[in-house]
Amino acid sequence: MFSSIAPLARLNPFYAPHFQLAQDGVRKRTEPAEAPTSRRSLAAASAAEEYSCEYGSLKFYALCGVGGVLSCGLTHTAVVPLDLVKCRMQVDPQKYKSIFNGFSVTVKEDGVRGLAKGWAPTFIGYSMQGLCKFGFYEVFKILYGNMLGEENAYLWRTSLYLAASASAEFFADIALAPMEAAKVRIQTQPGYANTLREAVPKMFGEEGIWAFYKGVAPLWMRQIPYTMMKFACFERTVEALYKYVVPKPRSECTKGEQLVVTFVAGYIAGVFCAIVSHPADSVVSVLNKEKGSSASQVLMRLGFKGVWKGLFARIIMIGTLTALQWFIYDSVKVYFRLPRPPPPEMPESLKKKLGLTE
Repeated sequence: MFSSIAPLARLNPFYAPHFQLAQDGVRKRTEPAEAPTSRRSLAAASAAEEYSCEYGSLKFYALCGVGGVLSCGLTHTAVVPLDLVKCRMQVDPQKYKSIFNGFSVTVKEDGVRGLAKGWAPTFIGYSMQGLCKFGFYEVFKILYGNMLGEENAYLWRTSLYLAASASAEFFADIALAPMEAAKVRIQTQPGYANTLREAVPKMFGEEGIWAFYKGVAPLWMRQIPYTMMKFACFERTVEALYKYVVPKPRSECTKGEQLVVTFVAGYIAGVFCAIVSHPADSVVSVLNKEKGSSASQVLMRLGFKGVWKGLFARIIMIGTLTALQWFIYDSVKVYFRLPRPPPPEMPESLKKKLGLTE
C-alpha cells in the first residue's frame, strides 16, 4: 500500500510547496538533452540537502511513528499522578471529593510512591497508541487526500483531518486497550495489584483475554471523538494562527517560532478534546473497575452529572498533554529533518475557477 501512496504524495495539497519548487528548479537548470534518470537523481540530491526523506515515504511514516511513541508515551507517564486522582474521583466520588483532596487522601494512604501507581502500563500502552495514532494519521491523510484530489482535499480539508484521525485512532485504541485495562485496575482497586506483572496474570485468570479488551468499545467512544478534535482543531488552529496572529509568513519563521505556534495550537485543541471525550472517559474508568458491567449500564447509573465528575482535572491534564504531544512530535520532525508541509493553500487551478487570478 505504501509503495502506491508514496509516488502520489507529491500531488497532495499538503505536500511542502518549497520542496516541489526545489525539484522544479533542478529540472529547469538541467539541459533538455540530459537523460531522465540523471534529472531524477539531481532532484533527489537537492531534496536530500534539506530533508532526510521524501514526504510520504516508508521512512517518513516510520519516523512519524517514533515521534508518536515519544510524544504520547512520555507525556502520559509524566501525568500519572493526576490521572490516578482523576480516575479515583470518577469511580469513588464520595472518598475523593476534589483534586486536592484526592492527592491528600492518596498520599496519606499509599505514600508519595502511591502517586506513581500504574506508570508501567501507562508508558507501554500510550507508546503503542502514539505509534499508531500519529503514524497512521499521516498515512490516512495522504491516502484520503489523493482519493479526493487536490482541489477537493483543500475545500474539504477539515473533513479530511477528521476522517484520517478517526481511522488512525480505531487501530490505536486496539493497541492501547490491554494496558489501559491493567492501569485502571491498579489505580482504582486497592489491594488488587501494585505492578503490571501482578495485574496481568490475575486479570487473565479471572476473565481470560476478555479482561483486556472489554473496554475497547468505550475507548473508541472516548478516544475517537477526542482524536478527531485533537487533529482537526490543531490543524485549523495552526492555519488560523499563521493567518491572523503571527505577524509574518510561516516560511519566514524560525524553527523555534514554529514550535511555539505548535504548542499554543496544541493547548487550544487539548481543551476542546477534554470536554468532548470526558463522559466516555468516566465510563471507561468505572467499567474497568467493575466486573460484569456493560458500558450502557455504567452510563445509566452515573447519570448526566456523574459523567462530568473530574472534568476540571481532565482539562488541565489533557490541555497540557496535547500541547506537549504536538510540541514533541513536531520537534522530532525537526530533529530528523522530516518534511513539514505548511498550512494548505488554495490550489492555483481552484483560484482560476473561482476567478481569483487573472
